Amino acid sequence: MLKAVNLTKKFDDLVAVDHINAEIKSGSVFGLTGTNGAGKSTLMKILSGVYTKDSGTMTIFGTEYDNLTPKQAQDVGVAIIHQELNMCRHLSVAENMFLGREKVNGIVLNDREMEAEAAKILGDLKIDIDPRQTVGDLPVSKQQMVEIAKALSIHAKILIMDEPTSSLTAKEIEELFRIIRQLKADGCGIVYISHRLEELKAIVDRVTIMRDGQYITDGNFADMTMEQIIANMVGREIKEQFPRVSCPKGKKIFEVKNLNAGHLVRDINFSLYEGEIVGFAGLMGAGRTETTRAIFGVDPKTRGEIWLDGKEVKITCPMDAIKAGIVLAPEDRKKDGLCTKLSIRHNLALPNLDLICSKLGVISSKKEDDLCEKAVKDLLIKTPTVEVNAGNLSGGNQQKVVVGKWLARNSRVVIFDEPTRGIDVGAKVEIYNLMNQLKKQGIAVMFVSSEMPEVLGIADRVIVMCDGKITGEVMAKETSQNEVLKFATEFEKKQQVS
Repeated sequence: MLKAVNLTKKFDDLVAVDHINAEIKSGSVFGLTGTNGAGKSTLMKILSGVYTKDSGTMTIFGTEYDNLTPKQAQDVGVAIIHQELNMCRHLSVAENMFLGREKVNGIVLNDREMEAEAAKILGDLKIDIDPRQTVGDLPVSKQQMVEIAKALSIHAKILIMDEPTSSLTAKEIEELFRIIRQLKADGCGIVYISHRLEELKAIVDRVTIMRDGQYITDGNFADMTMEQIIANMVGREIKEQFPRVSCPKGKKIFEVKNLNAGHLVRDINFSLYEGEIVGFAGLMGAGRTETTRAIFGVDPKTRGEIWLDGKEVKITCPMDAIKAGIVLAPEDRKKDGLCTKLSIRHNLALPNLDLICSKLGVISSKKEDDLCEKAVKDLLIKTPTVEVNAGNLSGGNQQKVVVGKWLARNSRVVIFDEPTRGIDVGAKVEIYNLMNQLKKQGIAVMFVSSEMPEVLGIADRVIVMCDGKITGEVMAKETSQNEVLKFATEFEKKQQVS
């Protein structure tokens, strides 16, 4: 269906894709994996016309394209579902599906025809969504399904999915896999990009592994072991997927008392101590992210107290939290954690202007350079220069920039919300090592994760939330996934953890 030979793409001095070959065949799922910055998303954007290749050849259904445009790709039957969903949130499902291809009667939109066709496509996929519903009111999982339906509405024969499960629950992932199997049986060629190797095992026929923009290896997924795949992805053997460091539990650093904010943060009580990492587990909508936002001052709290080193701190906005020494690496790094149009340098410097400016407000270039150099070195941020825009970095390197800007402040409490979402196994281990480093320095570490093995593998203590309240607390080494899930689904049991 599609064949690419020696595709190359550069961004200034950064070679994102370096002489890559790829083939997509009908009725099969082609897996593409590799570390962050490997060039996977860039390659897919070339194949779908979003980026123009610098060199190489690309043939789709026997026709060679030198400068493929998104419109040409769509017309020939290539559709891409980006990692960051491209939806007009204020429009309906049907309006999103037919955006740019609206059905009209003369000069008037034919809403009835669009809604009827959208309903048929959704029905064929067994997706229960009203085509008249506003997309912004749908959960991310449903928006993902709308994107797939939109692709099929243009009669796509090649469907590219970039990290499609990064925001889905286990049940929603199974539903997505059902749809993929159905599309595969109908003869679609599917490209599936993911860092989650267990997912690839369940859905992929062949896999290609990339690293640093280059082809490393490929083959039938069933013929490869997980260890081989990981070693090829990161270029080295990962001896321990969840490195844990033992530290003596020290004094109480941080305490939250009777915190309430909105309907998903209700009477929250917990403490953080030196020498431990505390994980927050729960299902989607349990209130974990809302709790971090209320603590950091993003969302207003209706009542509650926050104590640091034995003294109550008043937090009404993020600046209050930052000055007190409480910082947050947010769940949506692009929306809330970074200025993607600014350079790495400016992203690292912005929240630290008080540290790098003189009393007259003049920035010290040396202090700024030292701050940036230390962050890049300590966190192994992969970039040719700190002048590169943060938006051009891979997901894992963007996460490192978000964390890096706080490390210069000698913060007392660091909160991570889904810190490893959308990043590869090698970068995950680096984030875990960073948490362990903070733990050894006596900094209180709190992290939210939807990945149960990650919570139990890295945290010392796990606090479980359900329906806006804390329902349980367990020691990670002494519990199981089943026990945590039991607490995460006990909507009637609302206990407080001190």
